[in-house]
Amino acid sequence: MFTALIQTPQRYWLIGLLIVWAILLFGGFIIGTGDPARRMPTWTRMASSATLVVAAYSWYLFSRGTAGSGYALLIAVGMTFGFIGDLWLAGLLPGGRNVIGGIVAFGIGHIFYIIAFLRFSNETGLDDPMKRWGSLLIWLLIGALGWYFIVFRGQEPSIVTWVALPYALLLASTAGLATGMGLQDSHFIPLAIGAALFLLSDLILAGELFAGLSFPLIGDVIWLTYGPAQMLIVYSIGYALARLARTV
Repeated sequence: MFTALIQTPQRYWLIGLLIVWAILLFGGFIIGTGDPARRMPTWTRMASSATLVVAAYSWYLFSRGTAGSGYALLIAVGMTFGFIGDLWLAGLLPGGRNVIGGIVAFGIGHIFYIIAFLRFSNETGLDDPMKRWGSLLIWLLIGALGWYFIVFRGQEPSIVTWVALPYALLLASTAGLATGMGLQDSHFIPLAIGAALFLLSDLILAGELFAGLSFPLIGDVIWLTYGPAQMLIVYSIGYALARLARTV
């Protein structure tokens, strides 16, 4: 993951950020309160997400002047919108909690991820039609089924539940394209896992918000899938830089 970085201090910095992120996310769960829905304090969740924003832009700064800087920047911008979505859902932005604003922010972030995956795949030969579009179709089906059974089924249809459908399909598209990359280069299997975890996390979140889904520590389950998902997407930049260094 870090072999594309020539300077040792850069590697240590990104490894250090990864450790800080893990301490904030998993440590927050360990030291959290006895809330039946969520143990993690808000500040550890937001700080872990902010750490990934710093990591993403660090990857970009360290890759400037290389063929991989475009991929790194797109991922960094996508992670930034993810962090904005976190802040909105936590009610930390002006106007208080805004679920639709959070969904829009996450959606924009995934558009940047999708652009990054498509551009990178085309530039590096990871564009096998069967693996790319086959994976995409399978994940779109998974996303649609997940939306139906977790969010829609048994509920009185509303604008919000219908809005959740294209959002789920957007996240499924991210997972599909990442899976297509992983099927062609095993170094990107962690990226595919990350994108799949993101979809799972948001389906659970949508079920909680719109369909009354509830189980012990549901909030922690959402973050313990969402946090690693974003981390795997951000740190895929290292694999992208290494592949580009071999192919360009």
